[in-house]
Amino acid sequence: MPLLLVLLTAMVVLEMSWGHYPLSWLQFWQWLRGSPLLSPGKAMQIQLLMVEIRLPRLSVAILVGAALAASGTVFQAVFRNPLAAPDILGVMAGAAFGGALGIIVGGPWWTIQVAAFIFGLIAVVMAYLIARHFPGQPTLMLVIGGILAGALFTALLSLVKYAADPYQQLPSIVFWLMGSLSNVPLRQIPYFALPVFIGIALLMLQGHRLDALSLGDEEAHSLGLPVRQIRLLVIVLATLLAAMAVMMAGMIGWIGLIIPHLARLMLGPGNRRLLIGSSILGAAYLLLADAMARNLFSVDVPVGVFAELLGVPAFLLVLRQIRKAWV
Repeated sequence: MPLLLVLLTAMVVLEMSWGHYPLSWLQFWQWLRGSPLLSPGKAMQIQLLMVEIRLPRLSVAILVGAALAASGTVFQAVFRNPLAAPDILGVMAGAAFGGALGIIVGGPWWTIQVAAFIFGLIAVVMAYLIARHFPGQPTLMLVIGGILAGALFTALLSLVKYAADPYQQLPSIVFWLMGSLSNVPLRQIPYFALPVFIGIALLMLQGHRLDALSLGDEEAHSLGLPVRQIRLLVIVLATLLAAMAVMMAGMIGWIGLIIPHLARLMLGPGNRRLLIGSSILGAAYLLLADAMARNLFSVDVPVGVFAELLGVPAFLLVLRQIRKAWV
């Protein structure tokens, strides 16, 4: 855990100091200390760069990375499946359709965020209603409901893209679907940070119960736990975290899949520690992806692209250990 905190701190420093604007490490340190060696004009330039441009991206990266990683950790524990991710119940597909629909309708950016959040929740409600309507193993039917809801909203997203203006709306939809950390101004960060931290904290309080659910329903019942109520609670909280992440940054994949595995290899299977570690590691991972997306090319590349490019080799490197941990 201390190593993860050091890693997160290093990624925060990297995100704040690395960029196209020429800023030396000495100037960055002098600005942090409020050193009188900096001229007032230079200090004002650094203040504008750090507070108005880089700090919002850093904050959104931490919130989105932590939310997606914590959500993926919960889904893998509840469904006892190493391939479970935040999109397993269709929340990503529903949110993608909602965001694209918001772009088509027009209006301020917050309407797109609200539409993404609402339709993400609608997709999960559909999955739950499908699971309730058809008898069978509850967990399996919930996954099947999520697949159906995801397929429906993926098809609806294709219709929206087909109907979009190819010169203005369609590029905006495509860019949003690739993920971006520049959509949330600094003044809105607290409104997103509070529910994300509360959601992660509530999931941490259910850590021991998640450990019991990971053993199977019969074992959890034998311990006197209300399995159905606990499963519904943690799924709702994890879904809200995933929807909040899409609401802030669009579609960013792989974090909810790979980060819980990396954290499990470092910290073990205990879900309370795992939720903390996954949140920290997810935040650091997305900060690294964003730093590379901003600086490796002359233009900003959507952060979702680098999140996936980094995720594939990371998953391959630890695939053998992951397979042993889940056998």
